[in-house]
Amino acid sequence: MESGSGTRSETYAELAALGPYGVRPGHALITMVEPHPGHEYAYNRWYEDDHYYAGAMAMPWMYAGRRWVATRDLQLLRYPEKSAVAQPVTAGCYLSTYWVTEGRYDDHMKWTVGINKRLNRDGRVYQDRTHVFTAFQDHEATVYRDGAAGPRDYHALDHPYAGLVVEVVDVESPGRRAELLEWLRSRHLPRALAGSPAAMVTVFRPTPLPGDRMTYVKQVEGVDTRLTLLWFLEEDPRTCWQERFAGLGEQVAGAGLGARVELMAPFVPTVPGTDRYVDQLR
Repeated sequence: MESGSGTRSETYAELAALGPYGVRPGHALITMVEPHPGHEYAYNRWYEDDHYYAGAMAMPWMYAGRRWVATRDLQLLRYPEKSAVAQPVTAGCYLSTYWVTEGRYDDHMKWTVGINKRLNRDGRVYQDRTHVFTAFQDHEATVYRDGAAGPRDYHALDHPYAGLVVEVVDVESPGRRAELLEWLRSRHLPRALAGSPAAMVTVFRPTPLPGDRMTYVKQVEGVDTRLTLLWFLEEDPRTCWQERFAGLGEQVAGAGLGARVELMAPFVPTVPGTDRYVDQLR
């Protein structure tokens, strides 16, 4: 077969000369999923062996990714008990995080909708799972513990961090989200990071999914009122949860911004190519 036959390779050469191609994570896909009971091993093998690559990393402009897992003891650390994100709050034991090149969201979305239609048609989508919290998000800020030293946000999914905490914060009205972001960026996060095992926090705001998305992925909630924070930890979240994270919800609620933490959830990284932790999910 000739090079590029049936794949329009000549078009790739033209596209390479167009558009932004920086390394900043302008956008993210953050997806928290619950495999149905009895399907934990099969789901993990499908995601590890096929979907992580075919449904994510092989796509244009999605340049970094990492999977995380919450074992049962980590699930039980989550709060609040009544969450607008996860019902029950322990739902969603697997998390995948991906960076998308800044300015390439629309280009990536065209491809991801197309590839997921193809994967579904070809029977390469695992159906026995529930999307608890899945959203593409736009990058708003990154706050570093150590200033200019250490890995940057574009390194975060490749650097061997030992843990991740997902924090979802809602405000009572769209007009207050900018206030919340400024408070987080200039006051709250620098204080919380100082002397902590968290090296950085990335802050994102959700974007609505396209109308032709897959039907098993619900439309994004809180597009105008929500921020998602990812805390990258240099140690297991269990070792610092009570000291560093258990009280953050009260701090947010007490800031006078009409804000509420709707999810605070710790994870540890999966070990690619293995079933480590699968027997600890229930």
